[in-house]
Amino acid sequence: MNTPRIPDSEFQSRLQHTIERVRSSGLDALIVHSNEADFANVRYLSDYWPLFEAAGVAVFPDGGHALLIGPESETFAASRTKIPSVFKMVEYREPAEPDYPGIGVETFNTLFEKFGCKSPKRIGLAGWAVFPLPVYHALQKAFPGAELVKADDVLFAQRAIKSSHEIACLKSAFALVRGALDEVLGQLRPGMTELQIAGLAQSFIYANGAEYEGLPQYVLSGESSGHAIGRAGYRKIQKGDIVQLNLSARVHGYSPSIGIPVVIGTASDAQRELLEFGLKAHHFTYGLMTAGVPARDVATKFDAFVRKEGYGDYLLYGPCHGLGMIEVERPWIESTSSYDLQPGMTFQVDTYFYTPKGSRLAESHGSVFGLRWENGVRISENGPAEWLSPKHEALVEVCK
Repeated sequence: MNTPRIPDSEFQSRLQHTIERVRSSGLDALIVHSNEADFANVRYLSDYWPLFEAAGVAVFPDGGHALLIGPESETFAASRTKIPSVFKMVEYREPAEPDYPGIGVETFNTLFEKFGCKSPKRIGLAGWAVFPLPVYHALQKAFPGAELVKADDVLFAQRAIKSSHEIACLKSAFALVRGALDEVLGQLRPGMTELQIAGLAQSFIYANGAEYEGLPQYVLSGESSGHAIGRAGYRKIQKGDIVQLNLSARVHGYSPSIGIPVVIGTASDAQRELLEFGLKAHHFTYGLMTAGVPARDVATKFDAFVRKEGYGDYLLYGPCHGLGMIEVERPWIESTSSYDLQPGMTFQVDTYFYTPKGSRLAESHGSVFGLRWENGVRISENGPAEWLSPKHEALVEVCK
């Protein structure tokens, strides 16, 4: 299968830009962290995606760099990484914390000494929100005089603007998701469980070139369709349900999703009202996504539109989040955002509404429900954003 790949030359370019940014940031070193779930920072630099264990990348301003792994991953890491220097360290072991008495490991002291940085004063940490306490404490112990600072921005500026190779991976993954949606919509019937539907999506994406799902496949039915975040379960799909489908696939690390609410049978008046307004709001957001627009303006105009139309009570968040190696990544588009949309940025237009208990639409329908219209866009040099998958056109009803 000819799925796109990020070439080795691009990994080398990423590392060089990171080295330059470490140097200009006044850091003596940068320690990048990832784990199996939030793998993006380490994989962005090395193409290594840890399993069970965590992983890191150390970057020094003079150009030195190394992949940091747990004691069990040596052969696996060597087969995947684009960084030839690999250090085994106990701080990156799996959460069960085996002692590994027979395996030789390195320390942060030996790592820093190898790269000519015996007494660092300022160490940047990227992956701050998932940075593990054992690694943090080990750095404190090794360098008690050093300041440990949040340094996610060193990588963020690079990751936010996508290359042509990254866009190709995203488009390939979107095509897989679109195929999985078609497969699901062709087989979706009352009496099937949410997990059976998720299994159909999984089977399709793996059989057609995905390396993984981009996030757990959302198949959320009935009252569960109102979950902003959820997992498929053993509930059987019934006539009259909304099924919130948010399916995903990953190609060489890039992890988009497509969200479509599906009605089993004919939509009730309350369902139809919110579903159609949700799609209208989804397209409204898209119309705001042009280069040079302050991100906060997109958020504030979306919020004002929703409230003017009378649906503010059904809004939890919105309207967009960044898209790349993680399906939800920086930058968010919020009223507090302080950046402008730039060509090459990619976003998920994530239009989610739900009906709280006691709300007009929940009472009219007889139970709570929700929906999500979601699709990806790339900010263009000129003109409107580019849909990365065909846009959603209309309400979807099956088994009528």
